[in-house]
Amino acid sequence: MHFGHALPLQSGASLSAYDLSYETYGTLNAERSNAVLICHALNASHHVAGVYRDASGELVPRSEGWWDTMIGPGKPVDTDRFFVIGVNNLGSCFGSTGPMQTDPQTGQIYGADFPVVTVEDWVDAQARLLDELGIATLAVVMGGSLGGMQALSWTLRYPNRVRHAVVVASAPNLTAENIAFNEVARRAIVTDPDFHGGHFYRHGVLPKRGLRIARMIGHITYLSDDVMNEKFGRQLRRAVAAAPTGPAGELAPYKFSTQEVEFEIESYLRHQGDKFAEYFDANTYLLITRALDYFDPARDVGGDLSLAFAKARAKFLLVSFTTDWRFSPARSREIAKALLDNQRDVSYAEIDAPHGHDAFLLDDARYLGIVRSYFEKVVG
Repeated sequence: MHFGHALPLQSGASLSAYDLSYETYGTLNAERSNAVLICHALNASHHVAGVYRDASGELVPRSEGWWDTMIGPGKPVDTDRFFVIGVNNLGSCFGSTGPMQTDPQTGQIYGADFPVVTVEDWVDAQARLLDELGIATLAVVMGGSLGGMQALSWTLRYPNRVRHAVVVASAPNLTAENIAFNEVARRAIVTDPDFHGGHFYRHGVLPKRGLRIARMIGHITYLSDDVMNEKFGRQLRRAVAAAPTGPAGELAPYKFSTQEVEFEIESYLRHQGDKFAEYFDANTYLLITRALDYFDPARDVGGDLSLAFAKARAKFLLVSFTTDWRFSPARSREIAKALLDNQRDVSYAEIDAPHGHDAFLLDDARYLGIVRSYFEKVVG
């Protein structure tokens, strides 16, 4: 959808015109009361469920939506009941206006000149999309991780337009450690010789080395220590020579290397980094991680989260995972307390799962069951 009227941004800048890519699933009812907005995390998009077909009707390989375990006919977010909307955020690289698009003011690709965007800016843009779709009130706004931050922001910026908020594996702001991880990843990108101050398209190159490292750092933080040990442990890609070399039957001496990929975890991280660098935009990565860093609804009220959530009117479901050390259960409990301080209706689930932060994307029967139960009580 194209928007020809300017969008003011939190930074003081504005976008004079922009496009938002979105997908919808299910049917909007006559009362327009069954809409569910899904907010995406860092590297996801508007394609939240289902699979694509090509022109001949054949299924496109690996085109499954990023939350397909959660959303669809008969699934926890049941598209036989709800009209689900997935929106690609401004500044992303999956169709919505972002650094890869042309600036209508200059005729040049935005690159590093694309304005800084925040969670609040995304929510404002999403609200305009809903206006154009004729949806005054959301039955539910839902997201995980950075998407959960957007769901929280919805309840504060548009408290009368949201009846329920489902916030999964999220936080009211980033800890210093989280900001530090984001900064290391950004430095990997901006110090790549192919970055060219963010205007790499003008030079016909891509800063893939930096993007690979940024993704590798991210993956380390998304997985728990238990999962990494279970999946990879200290396994080597090639077996250590097993021929005994002495009377005690000891193994042949190991050949040490500083360059080769020898452990399975190294191979996994490099594979993830290589994939990511092929499809994601470097400037988008910088923009979205900065939006993560900036989000802090209590900043303008002296850090008092309870005071910040005094505006909220929605009912809430908060979900966290015990081994998620990037967005720990303690952060979700902070949100729950702030809401309870304001006598809001809050349900909280803490899932004992081994998967780390990525648990919110996985097929865990307890987790999906909780969400299903909550949505069954939502009147569309």
